[in-house]
Amino acid sequence: MKAIVAVLASTIAFGTALAQTPDQSASPHSSAHSSRSAMANSDAKRDAAVEKHITRLHAELNITANEETQWNEVAATMRENAMELDRAIDKRAASATGATAIDDLNAYADIAQAHADGVKKLAGAFSGLYSVMSDDQKKEADKVFSHRNHERKVASR
Repeated sequence: MKAIVAVLASTIAFGTALAQTPDQSASPHSSAHSSRSAMANSDAKRDAAVEKHITRLHAELNITANEETQWNEVAATMRENAMELDRAIDKRAASATGATAIDDLNAYADIAQAHADGVKKLAGAFSGLYSVMSDDQKKEADKVFSHRNHERKVASR
């Protein structure tokens, strides 16, 4: 779970960087086009990162053929969560020009809420898979999603 949280957190950080005000020296038309291109490019990068993470988790957790139905629900939830987070990040980025501090804080709250809602949805989807996993797989899942494991990774950066 924490590995997924790390992906979502990095998505928020990446999206926050994209939400910075575009270069004001560019024409309004080219700035708008550039912003849309940047958002589409960042969405594609986030989609690719989610797919890579799904593939890596599938391998790390040794998902069996009998677990594919539950795994597919987990993967679909991860994709849906990424899209919801993308929408919140893109909405914040689109309104960055002229946004007040209050607007920016509210937009960030929407991103944080999408993240929190996504983690809850993922926990629900993952619980079905976890319940049918072997003991060895559960131990690996516990290790992969350990909060302590995430803290060590963050501390080493």
